[in-house]
Formats: sequence, structure tokens, C-alpha cells
Amino acid sequence: MDFKILLVEDQEEISSIVAKYLNKNGYKYDIAKDGFEALELFSQAAYHLAVLDIMLPGIDGFQVLQEIRKTSDIPAIMLTAREQEADRIKGFELGADDYVVKPFSPRELMKRIEVLLRRVYNESNEVVLAVGDLRLYTRSMRLLKGQGELEITSAEYKLLHTFMKNKGLILTREQLIEKSFGHDYDGYDRTIDTHIKRLRRKIEDDPRNPEYIVTKYGVGYQFGGEGA
Repeated sequence: MDFKILLVEDQEEISSIVAKYLNKNGYKYDIAKDGFEALELFSQAAYHLAVLDIMLPGIDGFQVLQEIRKTSDIPAIMLTAREQEADRIKGFELGADDYVVKPFSPRELMKRIEVLLRRVYNESNEVVLAVGDLRLYTRSMRLLKGQGELEITSAEYKLLHTFMKNKGLILTREQLIEKSFGHDYDGYDRTIDTHIKRLRRKIEDDPRNPEYIVTKYGVGYQFGGEGA
């Protein structure tokens, strides 16, 4: 499968070298030069792994990782110029999977990426949820409609996963938030409506007359309609 990497690095000489190796190893990637750009990219696309520099302008890599972990558990590798135990402990507590200390070998970084991707997205452990012509791959976070693949964000994946696991049930916004993002979610409940609107544009043949995500006015949403 094609893996997509989010590389967050403000030093262009480093990001350009890493990008060449990512391309050489067959990975798709986006590059962010600061923490705010990283979160903007993350909100718009689906990534399988993040490589985060700690020292970034604006907000640092720790804060970026903390925000990512609110909606996604994709593997993350931290890049740091400081080999300090406190930094490593803080990163692991926030959900980092690995550390690489600068200066580093791009080949070593590629190997660490390969090992993490193989461990997390082991196809033998893949579970597929199927409803109608939709197929949601729960390990690799891929969504297929018919024979075509649709790109979804991590938040959209979590929401769709909740819908497909609860097919036919009417769920309130509060239930969708709790089941998809947990009790620590700090977004507004109306944010769910925005995610659903975007999902409908992607999965419905006619978003104005949805067949998958049906609104139950005054209550919430039902996935699959009455006959699910």
C-alpha cells in the first residue's frame, strides 16, 4: 500500500534531504515548516506517520504531537538536537513512538520509519468494515468506495469508524464525540456537523439526499438508514 508521511521540519537543508529519501523509498509526503502549518495539513489529509522536529517556530513539536493525539494514534518519530532524558520522557508521555537525535543518518531514519509502518500496519492484522459499497480498513485507515479509494482525514476516519461500528443506531452529537474522540475532546459539538458534511461530500452519491449518514432531526444521526 502507499504510505503518506507528514514531515515537520523548519530547516530546509534537513527537510530537503529527508524528502529525497522519502521519495526514493516510495513514500508520499507533505512538508510543514512550523507547527501551525503542520496542524493545518493534518486537518486536511490522512497520514500514516508523522516525523516531528521538536524545536519549531510558533508551537513546538511536543504541542503538535499533543494536538495530533486528540484525534489520531498514527505513529510519530521525534527529531531533536538535544539528547536529554527529560525530552525523551516528555515525548513518550505525549505518545511519541521513537526518537532520532540530530545530526542523524537519513538511512537510519528511513529504516525506523519502515519498522514502525510494518509494525502498525501489518496487513495480516487488518480488519475491514463493510457497509454497502464502502470498505473501511481499520489498521491502515483506508476508505474504498467501489473500486476507488477516497482520502479522509484522521478525524473523519474516527467518525466514520464509529458510524460503521454502530450501523443502524441513532447517535447524538455527544455520543459521536465520546465514541470517536473520547472524553478529552475539546471541540464544539457542532464541529461534528462539519465533519459529517465533509464525509457526505466524499461518500454519498448525492450529499443533499444522503443514504449513508441520515439526519434524525432533533436527535442526531443514523448510519445506513432505517433498513441497516
